[in-house]
Amino acid sequence: MSLNNCEKRETTAIACDSAGYEMKKSIMSFLTEKGFGFKDFGAFDNAPTDYPVFAQNVCRAILAGECDRGILICGTGNGISMAANRFRGIRAALCHDVFSAKSARDHNDANIISLGARVIGVGVALECVDAFLRTPFSGAERHQRRVEMIEDN
Repeated sequence: MSLNNCEKRETTAIACDSAGYEMKKSIMSFLTEKGFGFKDFGAFDNAPTDYPVFAQNVCRAILAGECDRGILICGTGNGISMAANRFRGIRAALCHDVFSAKSARDHNDANIISLGARVIGVGVALECVDAFLRTPFSGAERHQRRVEMIEDN
């Protein structure tokens, strides 16, 4: 696990499977450039891997309080998001556009963004990550009620 020491207090967990490796490298460069703290949970190369392992490691780090939010990347974003959402307390949102990334935070208090490296380009992925990390949860009563309904399920 590598740690990028940044000025920001929040730490983002990041992980991918082999399909997301190149995109993850670009996102980590972006996070460093923008001053976001992060921990890299792999994959550390593009050798074939199983995405559930990486989703589990990120979820455990968030649930343990080691990291505040997460970024997960696989080929479509679907599998890694499904694996993450198996954990109680995790709200992973598959996002392929900035509006979805902002809404996932603002309305759903998502704590993980999932991206599809074979679906969107790096430029869009960076915009989504930036929107996700900079958008707070609105805390509006109707949104809070819905988040609680998800958690109570």
